Amino acid sequence: MSLLRIESLSKSFDGVKAVDGVSFDLEAGQLLALIGPNGAGKSTCFNMINGQLTPTSGSIRFDGHELAGKRPRDIWRLGVGRTFQIAATFNSMTVLENVQMALLSHERRVFSLFGRVASWRADDALALLDLVGIASHAKRSCAVLAYGDVKRVELAIALANAPKLLLMDEPTAGMAPQERNELMALTARLAKQRNIGVLFTEHSMDVVFEYADRLIVLARGRLIAQGDANTIRNDARVREVYLGTGASFAPRAMLNDGDAS
Repeated sequence: MSLLRIESLSKSFDGVKAVDGVSFDLEAGQLLALIGPNGAGKSTCFNMINGQLTPTSGSIRFDGHELAGKRPRDIWRLGVGRTFQIAATFNSMTVLENVQMALLSHERRVFSLFGRVASWRADDALALLDLVGIASHAKRSCAVLAYGDVKRVELAIALANAPKLLLMDEPTAGMAPQERNELMALTARLAKQRNIGVLFTEHSMDVVFEYADRLIVLARGRLIAQGDANTIRNDARVREVYLGTGASFAPRAMLNDGDAS
């Protein structure tokens, strides 16, 4: 049974179909890349799964639950983690406090981190930071971290609810090549070790072809191809949609088409 099953998912804005009858599934422990040119409907599809948008029609089944129409916080508490294209952390707090806040939220607790609760689940938060390789920065403010380190903090936050599904929107945006590969290698390792399904959007084709187990390709709101890296690399329709010439993708080629739409 698939961890995530999308069936005939559609979303219209003022009569225009941003996503049109998209269906796919994702297995636990698998990395699935959702790619496509600008305006393909990637972000719309992504945001429906996360609850930021309500589908016009279709089904989003996750671990036995229907997600369509649920609020993002309710989806998060079902075991869906999320990272964003622009890393979302609290710069006024330390790295450790950021992860503690996520743990507090997951348990529906509301406290001030500046009172006695400052030590609440600190060991658990530190363990998550160690997991993503940034425990040494626990007491530093997020405001002074390098961007690649902020991305690791965000990943630790996304893991605070022990997710079964991790949604990553442009996880390597703004990162240097070495940082990109280190973050995705870490993500792939955690996905296998913890049996987490990962759905990610990405414009850097080197990242996609190196780390995705499977790829799905959208164009003008419709799914036009799916398969492993070789299948997608050699798909004539995908080459035409991306490059307009039918030219082949080269392994680890760099294609940056800008907006994560």
